[in-house]
Amino acid sequence: MADGSVVLVEVRRGTLSRVTPDGSTEIVAELGGGPNGAAVGPDGAVYVVNNGGFVWTEMGDWLLPLELPSGATEPPGFQGGWIDRVDLTTGETTRIYEECDGERFLGPNDIVFDAEGGFWFTDFGKIRPRNQDRGALYYALPDGSRVEQQAFSIIGPNGVGLSPDGDRVYVAETYTGRLLAWDLEGPGHIAGAGGLGHGAEVVAATADHFDSLAVEAGGNVAVAAINHGVAVVTPDGQVDHVAMPDAVTTNVCFAGTTAHVTLSGRGALGTLEWPRPGLELAFNA
Repeated sequence: MADGSVVLVEVRRGTLSRVTPDGSTEIVAELGGGPNGAAVGPDGAVYVVNNGGFVWTEMGDWLLPLELPSGATEPPGFQGGWIDRVDLTTGETTRIYEECDGERFLGPNDIVFDAEGGFWFTDFGKIRPRNQDRGALYYALPDGSRVEQQAFSIIGPNGVGLSPDGDRVYVAETYTGRLLAWDLEGPGHIAGAGGLGHGAEVVAATADHFDSLAVEAGGNVAVAAINHGVAVVTPDGQVDHVAMPDAVTTNVCFAGTTAHVTLSGRGALGTLEWPRPGLELAFNA
C-alpha cells in the first residue's frame, strides 16, 4: 500500500488483514471461507478470490490445508468459492462472482489486474480422497458484468501474473512445478484458444511445489516454491532459487527492490531486499 503497509489474506482465519510497517496487524474484513489471493482494482478497492474453505490438519507447529494421509482438501458441506470486492476504508464486502456459465467456482486461488482494469484469476479446485478437480484460468471485469473461462484442464493452477508488456499471462502449476504461459491477443483473451488441452507454453518444469508468484520489472517470474524458497524463472526458462527461512513459503510481492514473502509454516510475513526491482502493479492504494 502507499502508506507502507501490506494487505494480505489469512486463509485459515478467513480475513483480509493489514500489516503495518511496525509489524502490528489489524483485520480489514471478515470474509469467511478461505480467502486465498487479493489485488487492488481500478476503484481502489481490494478484490479477493476465495477458495470456499479447506480441511485443516495440525502437524506439530504447522497447520496444513489438507487432510492427512489422504491429501483431501474439500471440507464437509462445501458449496463452492467466490470473488469479493472489499472497501479498504469501511471493510464493506460485496460478492461479485460465484460461477461462470453455470459452473460454480471450486477454489479461486490467485488474482492479478491488467492495465485495462480487468483481472485474471485461477481456480485451483478441490481434492477428495480418490479424485481431484481440473483447474481453470478466468478473466473478469470488476463490475460483475463479465467472467469468461480462458483455459481449462490445468493441474492445480495457483499463482497468476502478467509480463511487463502485458502481452503474456503466467500461471504456476502446483503439483507439476511447472510455469505455464499464454500469449494474449487482447485484454482478457489468450491467443489460440480452443485447441487441445489448455494450450499453454511450458516455460519451465521444475522439481518444486509451486504456489503464488510475482513478476520482476525485467520479466523474470518469482514463484513461491514450497520446500525451496522462491524460484526465479527467466522468460527463456532458466531457474534459480532464493532460500527462505520457512519450508512453506507461499507468496511473494514487490515494492521496488523490497520483496514481501508469506511464510505460512510459521504464519508470518517476511521482508527482504531483492537484487532487482519488481514490476509495478497496475493499481495500488
